[in-house]
Amino acid sequence: MPIQTQTVGYREGDTELTGLLAWDGARRHQRPGILVVHGGAGLDNHAKGRARRLAELGFVVFACDMYGKGVAGNRERVMARIMELRGDPAKLCQRARAGIDVLASQPGVDGRFAAVGYCFGGMTVLELARSGMDLAGVISVHGSLDASRPAQPGLVKAKILVCHGALDPHVPVTQVSAFVEEMNHAGADWQLIVYGGAMHGFTHEAGPYVPGVAYHAPSDVRSAAAMQSFLLELFGPEDRKA
Repeated sequence: MPIQTQTVGYREGDTELTGLLAWDGARRHQRPGILVVHGGAGLDNHAKGRARRLAELGFVVFACDMYGKGVAGNRERVMARIMELRGDPAKLCQRARAGIDVLASQPGVDGRFAAVGYCFGGMTVLELARSGMDLAGVISVHGSLDASRPAQPGLVKAKILVCHGALDPHVPVTQVSAFVEEMNHAGADWQLIVYGGAMHGFTHEAGPYVPGVAYHAPSDVRSAAAMQSFLLELFGPEDRKA
């Protein structure tokens, strides 16, 4: 049976949001839920495609909408929304939690959750971890590592995997080093994988074609394998059996 998808309308406060739910209909048992948080462009084909890939592994997956109606596709509105959310980590986390709530309402989800984010979404899932949200794990793929509100000792409950491009000009080495120090200070359970030859956005097969952003097939494949191994560590193989 092919992966099934459903468009889901939901709200966070007064903001109307629309996400994509994906699952394998052949799997009848309850299983963990995975939140996918899109990159800067909004909920696009990249985020939806990644949600389908995770659903193929046996998870119930929700690709959330961080922007709201009428934002994606309008660069000025997109940049304004990014700046708004980046400047208010509590609001950023609240918006992402609305997506977790959608997952939690699904009968096929067993109450365990992880979050995966790309670019802007990578920053988002790390903020969820910093906030102390009770997630099994978070995965940031070519996301910003900068923290306006550094993680405090003992607060981070989620295990963390960061997949980073060694040539990423948008996330310089100084930011990477600061992240390492932050996670060590917080006592978090974290992993950082740096991919040689990879710039920002190395999983985006179809762009955007802007300076410092480029698809890098080897790093796309390697990060997908690392992600699958990490999820196996979090949830075990039994959760992906039919």
